[in-house]
Amino acid sequence: MSICSFSQKKNTDTLEIIEKVTNKGKFFVYWGWNRANYSNSDIHFTGDNYDFTLQNVKAKDRQTPFSFNDYFNPGRITIPQNNYRIGYFLKENYTISIGVDHMKYVMVADQTVKIDGEINSGTPFDGVYNNDDRILSKDFLQLEHTDGLNYVNVEFRRFDEIGHLIGLNHKNFQINLTEGFGAGILYPRTDVTLFNQERHDEFHIAGWGASAVVGLNLTFFKYFYIQSDLKLGYINLPDVRTTINPNDGASQSFYFFQKNILIGGKFRIF
Repeated sequence: MSICSFSQKKNTDTLEIIEKVTNKGKFFVYWGWNRANYSNSDIHFTGDNYDFTLQNVKAKDRQTPFSFNDYFNPGRITIPQNNYRIGYFLKENYTISIGVDHMKYVMVADQTVKIDGEINSGTPFDGVYNNDDRILSKDFLQLEHTDGLNYVNVEFRRFDEIGHLIGLNHKNFQINLTEGFGAGILYPRTDVTLFNQERHDEFHIAGWGASAVVGLNLTFFKYFYIQSDLKLGYINLPDVRTTINPNDGASQSFYFFQKNILIGGKFRIF
C-alpha cells in the first residue's frame, strides 16, 4: 500500500507596522509671528480737568518689515509682533499651555470721530462736546499699545491627527487639527500723548482678555512642527495709564482677529 501525501506551503504576507506617534506626557514650545485686526472702539478719557469719550476709534497693527536681523537675531526677535508659548499634553488629545501674544495696537492718526464730554485743561481743545466731530490730530491725541498689547494667557486645546482621513499614515509626518480657548491678562506698555502732557510709558496691568483659536499643525520626525493659527478674541482695558498723573487714565474694549505662523517642537522630560 502506498500513501501519497501533499503539503501546501503557507505564504505569509509581510505587513509594515506603522509606529504610532503618541503625545501624552510631552511638553511643547513654539515661537512665531502674528498680524492682527481690531474692531472700532469707544475710548473714555478721565482726568482732573477732563472727562470725555471718543466714539468708534479706528486702529491697526504695526508689524515690523521683514529682515533677517529683526526676525532671527536673538537680541532683536522681540521687536516684531510675536507669539511664544510653552505647554504640556495632559492626555493624548488635550493640552494646557501658557504664553504671550505680543500684538501692537496703533490708533489711526488724523481720523475724524465723534466726541462727548468736557475738557477744561487750559488747552485750545477746552469745551463741552455733544456728539461733535473731532479730528484726532497729533497735538490732540496719539495712542499706541506698541510695546505692546501683551496678552498673557492660559490656553486649553484639543489636538487631533487628521492625516489618516486622506490616507496619510507615516511616523515621520503628521497633519493635526487643533482648537481651543484661552483667557488672561493684558500687560501693555501704552504710549499716549494727550494735549502734549508727559506720558506714563511703563508696563501696567490694564485689563483682561478671552479668545478662541483653531489651527493646523504639520509635525515632522515626531519632534518638530510648523503651525498656523487663527485666533478671535475680546479685550477689555478698564485701566489704561495715559500720563504721569495717576488720576489720568483711559478705558476701552474691542475685538481682535489674529493670524499666526509658528515654529515649535515637542519633547519629553520624564
